[in-house]
Amino acid sequence: MNHQLTLGSYAAFSYDSLTLNSHRIREQLDRMIRNDVDSTTADYRTRSYYMNDGAFLWIDRHGVDCRADSLLKYLHTLSGEGFSPEKFRVHQIEKDLSCIRNLDIPQGVSINRIMGRLEYNLTKAYLRYSSGQRFGYMNPTYVFNRLDPMDPNAVKDSSPVRYRTLYDVHMEHAGKDFWPMAIRKIYNDSVSIFLHEIQPTSPMYKQLGRLLQSTADPEKRIRILCNMERLRWRLKDYPQRYKKYVLLNIPSYRLRAIDGDKELTMRVGCGTQNTKTPLLSSWIKRMDVNPQWIMPRSIIEKSVVHHVGNRRWFESQNYYVRYRKTGKTIPIEQVTYNMLKDKDFLVIQKGGKGNSLGRIIFRFDNGFSIFLHDTSNRDFFAKDSRDVSHGCVRVQKPFDLALFLLKNKDEDTIHKLRYSMEVDSINSDTVKKKWLLSSLPVEPQIPLFITYFTIYPDINGNLVFYPDVYGYDDVIYRYLKNYR
Repeated sequence: MNHQLTLGSYAAFSYDSLTLNSHRIREQLDRMIRNDVDSTTADYRTRSYYMNDGAFLWIDRHGVDCRADSLLKYLHTLSGEGFSPEKFRVHQIEKDLSCIRNLDIPQGVSINRIMGRLEYNLTKAYLRYSSGQRFGYMNPTYVFNRLDPMDPNAVKDSSPVRYRTLYDVHMEHAGKDFWPMAIRKIYNDSVSIFLHEIQPTSPMYKQLGRLLQSTADPEKRIRILCNMERLRWRLKDYPQRYKKYVLLNIPSYRLRAIDGDKELTMRVGCGTQNTKTPLLSSWIKRMDVNPQWIMPRSIIEKSVVHHVGNRRWFESQNYYVRYRKTGKTIPIEQVTYNMLKDKDFLVIQKGGKGNSLGRIIFRFDNGFSIFLHDTSNRDFFAKDSRDVSHGCVRVQKPFDLALFLLKNKDEDTIHKLRYSMEVDSINSDTVKKKWLLSSLPVEPQIPLFITYFTIYPDINGNLVFYPDVYGYDDVIYRYLKNYR
């Protein structure tokens, strides 16, 4: 052993290019921030963290430890998700890691530049990946509820724009607490555990992932990617929690009523392109038999106002006019054009045969005044495309659905329900009033889910492709392209 060695003896082995300096690393981080023009929330959070002098997460004087390898293991699965690893800077991260761990620093390049780049890119990739896998790579609540302006002219003349609510599903979002929590996982050496916990758990997600690997068709791959994204959204309620529920998938134009291993299916009609049926979850709580129909303002202005003064026409349609503030019926001969243009005057169709809502309506709480209901016009059920309503859902087998929802299916109730839905006139002198039902509670209430999947399993579990009837796949893919 040489006892004559001092620190000065090692001076010849000291190189500026291999000397770590936190200030120079910070300078590199500042350059990374200035040059980063990506605009996802994760990107803003990455820049904000370092702009506020956040501590180094991945690097120290010993280099870069196995936490970076844990992240890379998950980033290597991105191609199987249909994403480009380069959108998460995987190649640059791997190249810089190799340089640091092998001390293979290119001539003329400072180790501080590489370390700063590693620090920034690892955080950016980590936040992009963890938030995307945990909550989805786009926010449907924000995006879908800014698609359809209630007044298209407001967009043209720069007036304040109000949008129709198309997505009203309660779900989790990457709130302000998520980002510091995710960063703490790096501090606590919990990266691997955390990234495992945030993965989507739906069996259908894995099924779609396998389908993606075996599909070469570009259009089908896009469809698969969009439906995988839907399964990343963390809903606060979902059908698999229940034994008995009703599920309506808009692109399939079908309703499925599930009770354990029993299933009732039927065709449905949904909202048109201009009056889309919103996506939501709720609970069916009541069935009203022979309901009256309170006409939407849009229909009054389009189809009714020009019949003012035509008493015979109003009577033939079973329409009457009621003043909202007093509840009094206005004689048809006193109804004026201005009344029908006033929202305080309602046009109502009497219940019974020929009513636009049919013979029964299934009510559930929602903020859109939409329901499931029967219809007096059943011809459209034979068509493939069934976007026919102003937002409500018309069901093909209303009597069967009513029986499904009933808990106690006693013969007397079933007989009265059938009679009430088939009698020609509920106001006739010959009708058996004691057999008429006006309302039936659904006890216990049955969960209802109105969803939108363009790929969904059939009754046998086989994945079926459906048309993107509202163009929502196109909307989702515009965001996914940020990662392709």
